[in-house]
Formats: sequence, structure tokens, C-alpha cells
Amino acid sequence: MTTPPAAIPHAAAEAYANPLLIRQLLVNPLRQSPDQTIVYRGEQRFTYRQLGERVARLGSALGRLGVRASDTVAVADWDSHRYLESYFAVPMIGAVLMSVNVRLSPDQIAYTVDHCEASTLLLHGDFLPLLAQIRARLPKLERVVLLSDTPVTTRPDGIDTDYEALLATGDPAHVFGDFDENTRATTFYTTGTTGMPKGVFFSHRQLVLHTLAVMGALASNPGGQNFNRGDVYMPITPMFHVHAWGMPYVATLLGVKQVYPGRYQPDLLLRLRSEEGVTFSHCVPTILQMLLDAPGSAGHDLRGWKMVIGGAAMTPALARAALGRGIDVFTGYGMSETCPIVALSQLRPGDAGADAHAARTSAYAAGKSAAEAAIGAGDITDAEVARRARTGHAVPLADLRIVDPDMNDAAHDDRAQGEVVVRTPWLTQGYLHAPDAARALWNGGWLHTQDIGRIDASGSLQITDRIKDVIKSGGEWISSLDLEALIARLPAVVEVAVIAVPDPKWSERPLPLVVLRAGAVCTADEVIAHLRVCAERGEISRFAVPTEVRFVEALERTSVGKLNKKRQREVALGR
Repeated sequence: MTTPPAAIPHAAAEAYANPLLIRQLLVNPLRQSPDQTIVYRGEQRFTYRQLGERVARLGSALGRLGVRASDTVAVADWDSHRYLESYFAVPMIGAVLMSVNVRLSPDQIAYTVDHCEASTLLLHGDFLPLLAQIRARLPKLERVVLLSDTPVTTRPDGIDTDYEALLATGDPAHVFGDFDENTRATTFYTTGTTGMPKGVFFSHRQLVLHTLAVMGALASNPGGQNFNRGDVYMPITPMFHVHAWGMPYVATLLGVKQVYPGRYQPDLLLRLRSEEGVTFSHCVPTILQMLLDAPGSAGHDLRGWKMVIGGAAMTPALARAALGRGIDVFTGYGMSETCPIVALSQLRPGDAGADAHAARTSAYAAGKSAAEAAIGAGDITDAEVARRARTGHAVPLADLRIVDPDMNDAAHDDRAQGEVVVRTPWLTQGYLHAPDAARALWNGGWLHTQDIGRIDASGSLQITDRIKDVIKSGGEWISSLDLEALIARLPAVVEVAVIAVPDPKWSERPLPLVVLRAGAVCTADEVIAHLRVCAERGEISRFAVPTEVRFVEALERTSVGKLNKKRQREVALGR
């Protein structure tokens, strides 16, 4: 809660308390970058000046439509300028923005929209069949606004108005007022592998502080893995998922050109990268792999594209492949409950590979190809790849610890392991309508990530596994992530997941599930022999080498692209 000026010693009665509200993220860019561009699919273009007017129109029009402060407005859309406008306008009238995960099942979508008590739904026309399927299960929903990429001439039954018609009724000069900075601004739902999704929520204060901390972390790094006013931004993480990692707020505050691709299509993403000059993006590993493998990808110059990879571990093999194409790739770490970014794996001065990266960047600027630049700078080393694939250092204001079950700190020697717990000013304070789950999340006053990790002497974190995915075999813990990274070194392997399966002698044993590249050949014996060599080098224990390997067509994933190891275990065990 903001402290009234009168409560501060010697403060003037006239002093402005300045609550941390999302609307403040718009002040400087609207004044300093009014002619900067926001692009949708390469087909529509808006200036920041127009963004400000459209946000004002949307906020005032929602009020006239009947949306009140503290009401929840749900949005189901692809990544668009409309979503960006909703990121601002809905919270700025004191309402709550709920971003609908359109990749969930119809039952889960109906549950989440009803559970958050949404009174208004902004719905892309692609999802009209979904709405017809679940409408009867949304008794609290009072109105639906249609979103469309083309002019709406006929409104379907059950639609109250369309988005552009709604904006036409709004006031482009609407002034948004102040209120408590701890007012809930957003709600969205986690995509766990058990039970119904859980609702997490964030206040205006938390979102502003997350924006400032992430901007500070990204802007502070010299030479690479940074984000600044000279960049062009395009998200490749869905805007329904953790505010697209909070990056649209950072991009808007910086006043940079923004490119929104709508529904993800590899050829479109690559074309927008080339035509709009995109230099900064973020995505999960599967999307990066999809871009590298897409037909026609080889014809695109990807040099200098800075890309944060999160949501799942980035293997060294994938990092090396991206670096070989000139992508300045690095890991970001967080989870839905952390807003999400709490750590980044930026190369710091003196780190292995920092000088080589600077030399490659200079070579790119001189017009050399990615291959020529890598050779000219001294090949991309294993040490550099490993540093980029680490979980990384905590961003400003984030306090990361690794602890034992009694909350005692583990040594920062890059060997001792413990659960990662965290405190920052922007962590969700609980789960919506789920107090028991919230207490477990915050047991002992620290947010429990359920991740196991280790920290080195410089403070760099490395996640080694999820608590639920660690393989407990004969009294020894085996990291599934370590095994996955080693198997991914094999040229024939495109993806791998290691799961625990029951064993009568050892309790559990590791079972790699391997997806091969199209046309590639690899046998189980070759995978096991490779891991035995890794064990001889000391990279894993001999006991961690599996005795069985299975080859599969694809790996089970959640709606946001994370490996669903619970489902993979069920499939492997025939359940």
C-alpha cells in the first residue's frame, strides 16, 4: 500500500505519493517516442501515439460497457496489438486482466474463465466454436467482444460488439486515475500436470517493479545478451503466458519498435525477423528448434538476433546450433508464480566466451557470415556454450537460495544441491481461491520453486532437475537434465526426455525417450556407449548410465511447450 505523504516525516502536505501503477509505464514512451512503430503481422502499423489513444479509448469504452473496477476482463487472442492494448487499458481502469490459455482443453478453459469470475470476454473469431461449446458453463460472463483481423460486417449470435466498434465509442483523451498500487492487475493460470490449473495474480506494484528490474538486468550487460532502445522486439512466447514473460511492458517502457506475429508460423516469424529488422525475442527451446529446422530457414540471416530461452532447459547442443547461425542465445529462468523472470545467463566481462562473442559481433558488423565470424573469433567453445545454457545470475532485487528440507543454505561451490527458494518484490502472493496451495508455496516465508539446483562462487545458478523428476536409484540421485544434455550431443538426436521408471532392485532407473532427426540413424547401444564415455570423463556417475533407451516419434508437452514428464511416464508404462 502506498504511504500517504502526511505519514512521512517532514513531507509536504502537497507532495504526490506516486503509486506504482501500470499507466506510468506509458508516460515516457508516449512523450519521447510518439512516432515509434507497432506492427501486427506486417499488415497493420500503429504509432505509439495511436497506442496511447487506443488504450484510452479501450479503457473508457469498457467502463461505458459496464466493466467496473475490480471486475475481471478475459482476453482470448493470438499475439497482437489488441493484446498489448489490453495489457494496459484493462488494469488501468482498476479491472483485472485475465489472459486465457487458448491451448488448454475446452474443459480447462471453461474452468479458468469461470473460476476467475470474468464478466467480460474479448474473443478472437478463431475461438467462436470454442465459446459455443463452453458458453453454458460460464454463468458469470455478461458480455463478449469479438476480435477480428478484418472489418466485422455481421456479428455472430451471442456477441455484444466488436473490438473496433467498441473503441469507436471510447474517448481518445480519457484520463486514467490513481488508486492503490497493490490493486490486482492480472490473473492467469498455471499449466501443471496434475489437477485443474491454479490461478496466480499480480498487482500493479509487482508488475512495475518486475519491469524495472528486468529492464535493468538486460540493459546493463555490455556487448550482448541485452535489450536497449536500439532494438526491435518480437515476442515468440504467447502473450497469454505470464504476460509474455513481462517483455511487452519492458519493450513499451523503452519505446522500441514492436512486432506482433499473431498465430505462430515458422515462415511468418522468419519473414518478420528479416523484413522488420527484429533483434530481440524470447521463446521456449522447441520454438527455437522449429525456427532452425524450418524449410527455408537456411535462407535467412539470423546474425545478431538476441534470444532469451526459457520454460525448459536449453541443451548445450541447441545453444551451439543457434550460436552457429549467429543467434545471441541465452537462458532466462522463472515460473508462472515469479512473474516470471528471476535470473538470466548473460556473459559477464571475464566469463568464458565473452571476448569471443564480442569478436563475432564485430565480424557480423563487417559483413561476415555466421560461420566465418565463428572461425575468425576462435571457435564457439564448450565453456561459452555451457555458460549460456546455465540458469544464470539473479536479476536486481531477486534473492535466490538453495536450501535443504530444513531451510539451511547449501554451499555455493557448484556441487552442493538444494531446492531453489526465492524472494522478490513481485512474486505472486498466493493462488486464487486456493489458500492451502498458497501456504505450501510460501512455506517458511520463501517461495518454493520445486526446482533443485546448485550455485557457483559467482552466484550463478544451475537448475539440475525438478523435485518430482529427480530419479532416486539405489540411494543415489540422478539428474534427468544432465542425462538429457549429454544425449542431446549426439548429432542424430533432435529431442530427448529422461524419465524414471520402476525397478525391482534399484527402486527407479533412468529411461531416455529419444526423438531422432528425420532420416537419422542411431541405436540404443550407441546412446548407452556414448553415456559410458561421458561417465569415464566424470561428467556423470557410472550408475547414471541407463540400460535401456526408447525411440519415440514425439515427446508429450504441456500447453506452453514444457516437457510433460508425468504423461511421458504414463505412456511409457502403458497407463
